[in-house]
Amino acid sequence: MKSVALHTLGCKLNFSETSSIGRLLEAEGFIKKEFDELADVYVINTCSVTENANKECRQLVRRIQRKAPESLVVITGCYAQLKPAEIASIPGVDLVLGAAEKFNIAQHLKEISKGDSTKICSCDIEDVNSFTASYSMNDRTRTFLKVQDGCDYTCSFCTIPMARGKSRSDNIENVLTNVKALAQSGVKEIVLTGVNLGDFGNGNKESGDFFELIQLLDEIDGIERYRISSIEPNLLTNEIISFVAKSKKFMPHFHIPLQSGSNKILGLMRRRYKKELYADKVAQIKKAMPHCCIGVDVIVGFPAESESDFKETFDFLHGLDISYLHVFTYSEREQTHALEIKPIIPPAVRNERNKQLRNLSYQKMQYFTAQHIGDTRKVLFEGHVKSNLMEGYSDNYIKITAPYQPDWVNTIKEWKI
Repeated sequence: MKSVALHTLGCKLNFSETSSIGRLLEAEGFIKKEFDELADVYVINTCSVTENANKECRQLVRRIQRKAPESLVVITGCYAQLKPAEIASIPGVDLVLGAAEKFNIAQHLKEISKGDSTKICSCDIEDVNSFTASYSMNDRTRTFLKVQDGCDYTCSFCTIPMARGKSRSDNIENVLTNVKALAQSGVKEIVLTGVNLGDFGNGNKESGDFFELIQLLDEIDGIERYRISSIEPNLLTNEIISFVAKSKKFMPHFHIPLQSGSNKILGLMRRRYKKELYADKVAQIKKAMPHCCIGVDVIVGFPAESESDFKETFDFLHGLDISYLHVFTYSEREQTHALEIKPIIPPAVRNERNKQLRNLSYQKMQYFTAQHIGDTRKVLFEGHVKSNLMEGYSDNYIKITAPYQPDWVNTIKEWKI
């Protein structure tokens, strides 16, 4: 029997898809192995948000070449869709699968052998219009469930619409079926994921939108916790905030992309809101749920971001009642409008700004956690062990470390912070 090892670069959405690809291959008779073990086939599910993700993919291929030169190497994901020929030129790559072909991997593997010329199975992104449900399973206590894919937005820095196509969603009935199956398997927490999650159903109330979806999910027996992985501020409606505040299953935790605290830069980024709307959403969340954890995506070093623009972003974030930041250093992406914007910010300046916001993020999370010292909150413990310790997250996403107890794995415990 052949063996396969899989590796994910990028987001939770990629993680869910990699897990589903792994199950597809196991159903075809492949034995799943860890990525650092010897395997007959290596699959890398790529990201292309930054140049670093592209570099990491190339480094992984070189590592496989040194370790297992006779093994097949398959590259899929966003990098594969955007630059199939570039990937095919990397020594050791045998198969490149675009967005429409990643879930047909088993059939493609039957048709290639080591030593053949690299096979590229890509397509025009306009042809990518189907939705394939995917979710992580047996990989983590929390399951990442993809319910939406693609994006109709035209943010000037982003290649995701070119890599994943137009916005499309699973239907509500199928989502509910998958969630019921996950509940039967013992999953305690589901993280809803997508490229533009709030656009679930493309805003069509007749077929069911995101608000209807979360209302129905809340009624399913067996799943104890849900999280919304990330939602655009302009799609985070007041009714969603009010619903989460009253829900027993949707956790008090939002991750809301901001990208910049300067309206000038937000305009250049082609974002669909201004910072005032963002501040209003944070205020509404905190009014309804003072204990809620709020995470923020932000990009530093975007073209034309002056020192005063960055200070405006820093001061805006400093004054917001948020809990942590995911800070991204702007990375030039081919075929994006941002390449036309001047002046370009030097890499050293970008990196310094990144460092400042990461320090701010640390301070924010320390402050948020300190506010809850002495509280007793529900923690879902995971099986991850380091030095006889285990980890888990509270309902409001405070990371907890405790002495390892096997019977606590995948259970929710009352824990004093």
